[in-house]
Amino acid sequence: MPWIALTHPPDTLGVLALALLLEALAGYPDRLYRALGHPVTWIGRLIAALERGLNRGGAAARRLGGILALALLLTVTAAFSLTLTALAALAGHGFGMVLLALLAASLPAQRSLFVHVRRVSAALRAEGLPGGRAAVSMIVGRNPDSLDEAAVCRAAIESLAENFSDGIVAPAFWIGAGGLTGGALYKAINTADSMIGHRTPRHEAFGWASARLDDLVNLPASRLTALLLVVSAALSRDVSAAGAWRAIRRDAGRHRSPNAGWPEAAMAGALGLRLAGPRIYGATRVEDAWMGDGRAEAGPDDIVRALKLYRTACALQFTLVFAGAGIWLYAF
Repeated sequence: MPWIALTHPPDTLGVLALALLLEALAGYPDRLYRALGHPVTWIGRLIAALERGLNRGGAAARRLGGILALALLLTVTAAFSLTLTALAALAGHGFGMVLLALLAASLPAQRSLFVHVRRVSAALRAEGLPGGRAAVSMIVGRNPDSLDEAAVCRAAIESLAENFSDGIVAPAFWIGAGGLTGGALYKAINTADSMIGHRTPRHEAFGWASARLDDLVNLPASRLTALLLVVSAALSRDVSAAGAWRAIRRDAGRHRSPNAGWPEAAMAGALGLRLAGPRIYGATRVEDAWMGDGRAEAGPDDIVRALKLYRTACALQFTLVFAGAGIWLYAF
């Protein structure tokens, strides 16, 4: 079956390179979103339906229901994406890769992340603290009313670092490893974690499996993201690769998340900032270690510096994927 080739390198790396380029240039068009929605919204509807039907009973029953819900979610996602891969192959090998790249371009979010984080800096400059709080509330879950200007800027930069890992590098890694199906399965796991992987009375047991699996599948990408940021800092001005590396070694493992500390520490060290630390979600104060040992007084200019580093890292990722696809094609 020739479509099987489209699920393995070198084809998956070629699909990934084209998908990253398309997404960086065009993002996910608003017209397409209004007409068809987005893969995350489709996955979200399925998760919500499974949660309504299976999140019942005591803690043991809820945990079992969550495991079953995750298994069903992954089965449906794999079947749908493998079907699309097989249908794309009917168009021929080359055109099939292009079709898969168009589909895979919906999974990373390079462009939208840049736009949302840049909006925080622009809002602070144009509207002051109220505008900054409103803009940052679109990308973080913490209580915006508890944030002063420095905290708004830190929150935006932390979101940039963490979402670079789980919103861009992770789907890219899994597309490269398993084609459209690998990327779609990652997105399903990550969406499930964001919806039900919370330590709340309703979801702590039901979302246990989703949260643990999300930690596992994000592990390689979080380390790769930190490395991309270190190398990108070495290629950039006004940031420190050595500072990023020191912060990773000292602080990444101290973060309450097994993965978020790596990109956040790298970003903090590169910019000479302190990120993470204690924060407030709703009315709950969450204690966490600081990433980096620089200044806590971040400003809009630091968001701009972070975005420049991010764009360099995205370009570096694309270059490595493109080169990898070429080397693999040449070698095999």
